[in-house]
Amino acid sequence: MELIDGNAISKQVQADVAAEVASLMGQPCVTFIRVGEDPASVSYVNKKQRIAAEVGIESRLCVLPESTTQEELFLIIDELNADPGVHGILVQAPLPAHMNEREVFNRVSPLKDVDGFNAANIGKLCQEDPSAFVACTPAGIIELLKRSGVQTKGKNVAVVGRSLIVGKPVSLLLMMKAEFGDATVTVCHSRTQNLPAIVSQADIVVAAIGRAKFITADMIKEGAVVIDVGINRVEDASRKSGYRLVGDVDFEAVAPMCSAITPVPGGVGPMTVAMLMKNTLKAFKLSQS
Repeated sequence: MELIDGNAISKQVQADVAAEVASLMGQPCVTFIRVGEDPASVSYVNKKQRIAAEVGIESRLCVLPESTTQEELFLIIDELNADPGVHGILVQAPLPAHMNEREVFNRVSPLKDVDGFNAANIGKLCQEDPSAFVACTPAGIIELLKRSGVQTKGKNVAVVGRSLIVGKPVSLLLMMKAEFGDATVTVCHSRTQNLPAIVSQADIVVAAIGRAKFITADMIKEGAVVIDVGINRVEDASRKSGYRLVGDVDFEAVAPMCSAITPVPGGVGPMTVAMLMKNTLKAFKLSQS
């Protein structure tokens, strides 16, 4: 069983980005917008800014109070869309309850949508347009598979979860008529009948349903590759925090069945930020062409 090390692979991606940024005439710039003081969002944006600095990308931060109206947020996004010095815009989710995330994501220019959530980029992904910005977590999953030598052509893949952030885009990527793609993909979700039987036929399983240890050993075919996207808190009295992080896969039971598997933490998570840097570099290059 191979443990797919997302920390190591994300560092490879970051090194590639840093080398290319160093060769550029000009510097890519990404602006992060955070509404409110959600502790997880604060931590996540800080990490993104730190990695941006490490790879030579300029990052700016716009922090708005939770009381900000959606119309006020739109005005700020519009200003950034029009600013030629800003190449990427990322609105940190979750947004306050009074905002419509879909409308906010669609307000970001498709040419600066480094999160890959704008409808235009999702449409381009459906059309297999190489100019599309792909959501960072699905893009990171593909990079993990590629750099781990996992073949997808002709393989049966079960994607467990149908979210716009992971399930839908990663399914499109795996189905692409491309050097890396050409898989037969089944998307499973909370309403899928006989889900364990479907997943147990898969050569590759992508678990992104948001339920701790949902994927159990009886669902996994011997020798399958398992990519665990889930990050769930479970109570653990032995930890100072009172909890520990686990994935959507029962790692201890499933790992012996696999040819390769990602851990949680240290699997898909680090790849998301690395692919954001790659998307920002792409946005800069598109702005110059």
